[in-house]
Amino acid sequence: DFNERCAQCSEVNWGLTDGGRFYCRSCHNVTERTREVANTDFISNTRIQTISKDLRKQEKTDGGCEWYVCEGFQLVLKKQAEALEALGVCPQMKDEILCNFWRRYLQKSKQAYCNRPAGETVKALSVCDSSTDVDSESERPSLLHLLSLSESEGDLQTDCSFASSTSKISESTSVCSGSVDGSMYLMKNQKEKLRMTMPMTLSFCYMALLWLREPMTLSDLLRFVVEGHIPYLNVFQHFPEKMKLCGLDLKIFCVESWPVYEEVYNKMLELAAFLDLPRFPDITDSCFLHPDMLCMKYLMEANLPDELHNWTCRVVKKICIGEADFLTLVPGNKSTRKVKYDVLAVAVIVVVLKLLFLLDDHYEWLLSDFAEERNKNNKEGGPYFEFKKWYKVIKCSLDVEQKKLDEERAKYLWRCEKPLFYSAQKKSKVLKRRQIVVNLQNQFGKLSGSVQPAEKPNPSSFQLSWSEENTDGSCFHGHSLKGILQEKCGLLTAVNPDYWLCTVKLCTEKLCGHLAHYREVDFPQSYHFVLRLFSFLLRIQPSYIHDEVCVIEHKLFNKKLCKKPKYNICLRK
Repeated sequence: DFNERCAQCSEVNWGLTDGGRFYCRSCHNVTERTREVANTDFISNTRIQTISKDLRKQEKTDGGCEWYVCEGFQLVLKKQAEALEALGVCPQMKDEILCNFWRRYLQKSKQAYCNRPAGETVKALSVCDSSTDVDSESERPSLLHLLSLSESEGDLQTDCSFASSTSKISESTSVCSGSVDGSMYLMKNQKEKLRMTMPMTLSFCYMALLWLREPMTLSDLLRFVVEGHIPYLNVFQHFPEKMKLCGLDLKIFCVESWPVYEEVYNKMLELAAFLDLPRFPDITDSCFLHPDMLCMKYLMEANLPDELHNWTCRVVKKICIGEADFLTLVPGNKSTRKVKYDVLAVAVIVVVLKLLFLLDDHYEWLLSDFAEERNKNNKEGGPYFEFKKWYKVIKCSLDVEQKKLDEERAKYLWRCEKPLFYSAQKKSKVLKRRQIVVNLQNQFGKLSGSVQPAEKPNPSSFQLSWSEENTDGSCFHGHSLKGILQEKCGLLTAVNPDYWLCTVKLCTEKLCGHLAHYREVDFPQSYHFVLRLFSFLLRIQPSYIHDEVCVIEHKLFNKKLCKKPKYNICLRK
């Protein structure tokens, strides 16, 4: 009897939620209109319960309300999306991209937007009871109907049958949990569904950034998390006060380790395949994630000459890693190689440095001595690039920044600033105890003369910045490569004719996790220093950059391998 057209899709195809509201079966838009039940005879033997913002069951003992683990993760994603939006990410990421990904995940994991099969027993996050299924229409969402990440905190609606069933189990179990399904959430079979975790919230964010082709790499995202610009560590302290965290909830939402690049990236790939997402938008040469663009960024941050960008572009073009088909993510396609855009870009730079300077702890120093003599005797034109001088400048800055990072991580307090209390009776006692601790810390800090922690720095895409206006000659962006190049057949080529390969054969063992084995003692110190520099910028292990370098080398010199003592030498002809 409700014939109004939907405000979003203009269709007339309405259904009823558990709360009695009309929702559109075509676009899942929920209206504020409700249906009044004139005759209740048909529900005389049916138990109806609705849990929503206004009707949610309130605990009389501590003032808390029933909530679910997926609701907690939704609040985390909301906070992270708002933080990314404050950093300059496209505003449509939260409500259009990330929200749709989250809804699709809830549907695929059978937590919402799915049929409720009758007669099934209670499982981790999919509880169905035929006796409570009032509306048997297959199109009706079952849990968290049609939530938006832009909703206010706590405005979360939950399936009635799920609530009633899980409440019985949570009451009967001896495991303490503030959420309704916290105890079952950790007991469910991991192979059954892709279980949501805190690192996966970052996988969701990166997947949304990649879909929008935003100028933020995964390494940038994780660095902003560590610096505190994106909520992740102790993010549960931003939960509404009525959402009590207790026992196993802390095991789910409390994070006591830094996010790992490989874990977040692999979960993103697994998540994209689980959601059956189509091919992502193409990564073209005008996108920030294209190797040519990222190489320019990392050359600037590594304080290397601008002329090296021409060489990185030549390498990218020669081995065809700048094509859209190679760079674009196709979820579930096992035949295509998955690209880590930031790692690929720095690996290209490392290969170019090996092409020009060899990085064998000998040849680069000879070129540096030649450039130093030329700069002393000839003051005309731009200075020649001196590898030795660059090494000293970068090493000094790198050591300082690495020490600062290590100290910050060592001093980090994993305990959240907001005290946790689980009952109204203990709230005043916990707050008073927390205030005493803070006062004692401040007093001892003044007595010991410790420096107060500085405010977190403003977010920036560059960790190391170099200005050509400096008079100390510490900026090498405008330096020339003429001393190491020669013109041959109309093209500039390297004076050095040799090149050593990191490995003759790539590792094919899947259990290994690496395409090549990396040990610092097996490689020249110059090569290790360059890897260490870029591993600091990306906050990953040098071995992952070494893997990518080996792959690029085998594409360049796949048929020119010959062995020499300690290193594998290949002549470029």
